Amino acid sequence: MRFPPSFLDAIRARIPIADIVGRRVSWDKRKSQPARGDYWACCPFHGEKTPSFHADNRRGRYHCFGCGASGDHFTFLTELEGMSFPEAVKDLAETAGLPLPDPDPREEARAARRTSLVEVMEKAAAFFQAELARPQGARARAYLRERGLSPQTVTRFGLGYAPASRNALKNHLAEAGIGPQEMAETGLLVAGEDVPVSYDRFRDRLIFPILDFRGKVIAFGGRALAPDAQPKYLNSPETPLFSKSRVLFNGQVARAAAAKGGRLLVVEGYMDAIACVAAGFEATLAPLGTALTEEQLHLLWQMGDEPILCFDGDEAGLKAADRAIDLALAHLKPGRSLAFALLPQGQDPDDVIREAGAEGFAAVLEAASPLAEMLWRREMTRAPLDTPERLAGAERALKEAVGRIGDADVRRHYDELYRDRLFERRRQKRSAPAAPFRGAPSRGGGRVPAKGRAGGFGAGPDWGEASPSLLSTALVRAAGRSGAAITLADAILLGALVFHPELAAERLERLGEIDFADTALAELAAALSFEISHEPDLAGEALAARLAARRPALPIAALREKLATAGLLDLLPGGSGERAAAIWDDAHLLRRRTTTLSNARRAAARDLAEEVVEGGLTRLKDIQEEDLRLRHRVLEEDRTEAVLLHPFKARS
Repeated sequence: MRFPPSFLDAIRARIPIADIVGRRVSWDKRKSQPARGDYWACCPFHGEKTPSFHADNRRGRYHCFGCGASGDHFTFLTELEGMSFPEAVKDLAETAGLPLPDPDPREEARAARRTSLVEVMEKAAAFFQAELARPQGARARAYLRERGLSPQTVTRFGLGYAPASRNALKNHLAEAGIGPQEMAETGLLVAGEDVPVSYDRFRDRLIFPILDFRGKVIAFGGRALAPDAQPKYLNSPETPLFSKSRVLFNGQVARAAAAKGGRLLVVEGYMDAIACVAAGFEATLAPLGTALTEEQLHLLWQMGDEPILCFDGDEAGLKAADRAIDLALAHLKPGRSLAFALLPQGQDPDDVIREAGAEGFAAVLEAASPLAEMLWRREMTRAPLDTPERLAGAERALKEAVGRIGDADVRRHYDELYRDRLFERRRQKRSAPAAPFRGAPSRGGGRVPAKGRAGGFGAGPDWGEASPSLLSTALVRAAGRSGAAITLADAILLGALVFHPELAAERLERLGEIDFADTALAELAAALSFEISHEPDLAGEALAARLAARRPALPIAALREKLATAGLLDLLPGGSGERAAAIWDDAHLLRRRTTTLSNARRAAARDLAEEVVEGGLTRLKDIQEEDLRLRHRVLEEDRTEAVLLHPFKARS
């Protein structure tokens, strides 16, 4: 029997949730505040000694901060006392003194029909799974092996194979007594007035069952195995069971994992979701071949306050992120938002997990940017900001976006955040020396101002001004190079801190004094400073992974190769941190000394050019000789063998 939502709401309104839960728990008198409808107890769902189970009469909800169990009146009775939902409703209706509503024959008929169609889908799922194990499923099994899916994972997700036949499933279901009308109604057959003979919708495809939040099969997704088959991915059509805009792949498993404290992750496809779950990221979901919808967004927020949307770091991924931002703005609330993890260009989650393992992928997720950061980055990189009119346009776009936020408190905080950033940007612009514009193409086809120490990553508000996808393009990489290869000196000064982040915090000020001639290295130095200043406890390869995830174009791999080729293994991950620190300190000292000498030489030459100063020629000669001796001195011991000081030469 189905019950009208208004009847269920009436039950909730009449009975405080604490009265129902109080049947099974003893409230903690020290933490509970009955006058506010706020109650605490030891959780009845798991054993504990300190109360972490909370019931809130105002919201009509309970939640355990220990095990993640949560729900309402009906959930408590079904999950803890083992009642069916109709039994829980009848029990609570009697307690509330409400008569049960009269049965709705039409609603009961629809429920019975839905149950019948679910049974058809379950039989189809069993057929596909059996076909995967048969000889004709060999190509599908080979594909699964190539993708690294274990037999346990295949079984867990109920993967199957649809034979390359127009009638295999149709005949199988007919033998089970299922009529063509039911097959067509579930979307398993292609049928209609313009189809003389109905036929199987899924043929020669790897099959992914799509489950609802109760774990029932309601649809299928099929991946083509023939290279020329179109479309590559095919979903069931809209049916009485299935509406793809209201369903998320792996929803039931992800919801259970999120209830236990897992961070919700949204990826782009079935295989990505399966790879993430197999790697231990249980709370992973995927939309079904469409951009994220409003209904799916609300489903996500029912499971977690700040899901991470994981997109490719290319232009398509950024567009998907933009759509999600625009969709979410009107629905943001205190504690409810989104985060965005952008993958290195050309890689999906499966690729990252294979190459960097679960820890590497976790580092990508840890580096996810909040929605506020993504919105700022988007509006400030649509076009160049090199004129007052363009900057005013970007500010107006930000204000318009913030104006779409529905919640007044959240809107106010966004407004304050961006106002502070714009103020800081103007302050930096006033204090920075005027210079010819240099930069890389922006998202809108213009140019993004080149990064430097003034207004770069280390300045905070300007973090992320250029998008990761742009920085990874060949055009931007070419624009960012000075034309010279990375010197070993620069590789030491940056690589030691990238691969030993525990050394970086106390050296950030000295790093900021270095003027790297190469734009890409200046970009890396600024990004490194930003990350360490915001999270000084990074260790191991966490910093390198985070930088690579945020900005794929940064020359981290080139640094690694340069140091390895020179035999400076202590500067690489796993090397001695103590020796890395000593090498860096020597390198920085020598860089500073050569810079000082170069400045002195230029000053002496300038003085001589303007006026013959007594002793000037002698002073210039002494400086040049000291500079020459310093440039040909070799750093101590074998740790910098064959590293001449000429790479530290300051720019003239």
